[in-house]
Amino acid sequence: MAKVSGVELRDFGTTFKAYRAEILKEVHLYGELHRFIPALASFYGARIAEVPIRNVLRTNGASHYGLSRTFNVMFDIMTIKFLLKYFTRPMHFFGRLGLLGTLSGVGILGTLGILRITGRAQLGDHAPLMLLGALLLLTGLVMFSTGLLGEVLMRTYFESQGRRIYAVREVRCRREQVTPGN
Repeated sequence: MAKVSGVELRDFGTTFKAYRAEILKEVHLYGELHRFIPALASFYGARIAEVPIRNVLRTNGASHYGLSRTFNVMFDIMTIKFLLKYFTRPMHFFGRLGLLGTLSGVGILGTLGILRITGRAQLGDHAPLMLLGALLLLTGLVMFSTGLLGEVLMRTYFESQGRRIYAVREVRCRREQVTPGN
């Protein structure tokens, strides 16, 4: 979790944590993302410090942590990684995939077109490759369009909620002396 989130904590699982109220007002939780509050808080500019505690051994009962919960945590980690890196700029994720797919599709179809025009190949000779090129082209365009829609949705979301994309802790300005006559 520390590697994915970029927050250097040894123990994400311990529930003993303290936060400033102004940071937690910015952090909106859903699902089981409570275990990632330090990562989400750092996204809004919180400075993270860790004070080690001594964990007490379990005296009664058994752990409810099983294989199914491990998969849920893994999916949550992927969600947090995406949110921390691309939440405010989805085009950086979908645009890259779209550009890669579109360029690959255009490259394949262009090569096949040139081979057809020069008479070195018939279209039927490379039907699977032509289908792959068409699928890559269309998938790339869909991904690129998804990135654009994501950008519009993010802007609409932040404006409608009155939220800021970034947090400003303090504004400092230097006041210059103004001399009369200048």
